[in-house]
Amino acid sequence: MDRPHTVLSCAMSLDGHIDDAGPERLRLSNDDDFDEIDEERAASDAILVGAGTLRADNPRLLVRSAERRRRRASGGATEHPTKVVLTASGKLDPTARFFTTGDAAKLVYADSGGHALAAGALHGIPDAAVVDAGSPLDPAVVLTDLAERGVRRLLVEGGSRVHTLFLTAGLADELRIAVAPFLIGDAAAPRFVDNGAFHNGPNRPMRLAEARSVGDMAVLRYLPAGTP
Repeated sequence: MDRPHTVLSCAMSLDGHIDDAGPERLRLSNDDDFDEIDEERAASDAILVGAGTLRADNPRLLVRSAERRRRRASGGATEHPTKVVLTASGKLDPTARFFTTGDAAKLVYADSGGHALAAGALHGIPDAAVVDAGSPLDPAVVLTDLAERGVRRLLVEGGSRVHTLFLTAGLADELRIAVAPFLIGDAAAPRFVDNGAFHNGPNRPMRLAEARSVGDMAVLRYLPAGTP
């Protein structure tokens, strides 16, 4: 396989927002949905986000369940998946929880113009590697390199620019969308994706493979055209 099976995961409001415009992160998922995402993380070899998500949310990107961590370890894997971040500028905080938590490698894929800055910022972090992913940053280069590192399943958790990058490149194998039962109603709030020429536009729609309720949330799983 020349690239990992790539799952894009997102929780959004009924009007398509992934957050509000306030300074605090908006909780969109309920506890059961968070638990399902934890299972998705545990089943993945790597989790990917954009540098904007690191700066805004300071996520740890870890498997929460002790039982799931034990299951991974018993299979010979690290307790937590490899953590991956994409950056155009290379501006990263080495003290962010992304770099200071977990037992797996931390991989940074940088635009060529930001590669030197990122490498300098992370110098001395033993389990962090910085890779030049071209200019502009090419998600296909990222996936090829991840496959060479043994990543077979990749969970992409956003944000908007990252989801847009993968969807416009036609590099998503699956979408897991959780829809919260409320609306944001603020044009300044971020959405699931930005503007772009999407691979799965009106002339090539995705296939709805699953639709179910998780409490008051709707969880939808879409597969790109041509996916069995």
